Amino acid sequence: MEMPVEIVDRSPAFSIVAETAADIPAREALLDRAMGPKRRKKSSEKLRRGRRPSEGLAFVARDASGAVAGSVRLWDLVLGEGGPAALLLGPLAVDPALKNVGIGSALMRHAVAEAARLGHAAILLVGDAPYYGRFGFSAAKTGALAMPGPYERHRLLALELVDGALSGAQGTLKAAGRKQKAPMALTFAA
Repeated sequence: MEMPVEIVDRSPAFSIVAETAADIPAREALLDRAMGPKRRKKSSEKLRRGRRPSEGLAFVARDASGAVAGSVRLWDLVLGEGGPAALLLGPLAVDPALKNVGIGSALMRHAVAEAARLGHAAILLVGDAPYYGRFGFSAAKTGALAMPGPYERHRLLALELVDGALSGAQGTLKAAGRKQKAPMALTFAA
């Protein structure tokens, strides 16, 4: 007589939602834990510094308690001098305690789908081809593109959301899009 086998799903429940201003401290702490102190020195960071993510393209994964368990943001770019618009994905980060449960993959699928839904033509990122290749990213169309500052050329990957969007694209990636607002100075009456 065969005994029934109980299958228990031990993967944590999570949801992906738009990032809010209240998520910023938790996101920054997550990025520090997941990426370490050198994260702000990366070439990708030069393209993000002083900018806001592309409208509608900043997401967090929340665990069952509502805590931020993962994050991904996309940023507006111009490909070379006067070139076409594209997005830069990153950083993608997941709480190290929750690695390998599908949060990063879910964030990637959601970010790519939303970028396509919003009408963007291409997404670039700097990352590991074996991981990002499963989402359609490759270095096949980035040979004539460059990052500002040091980077490993084979890690510059792209995904066309619109066929031919990267045809003829060349030059150094340049930040575009919305600038961050400067913090308001507090004045006190004497």
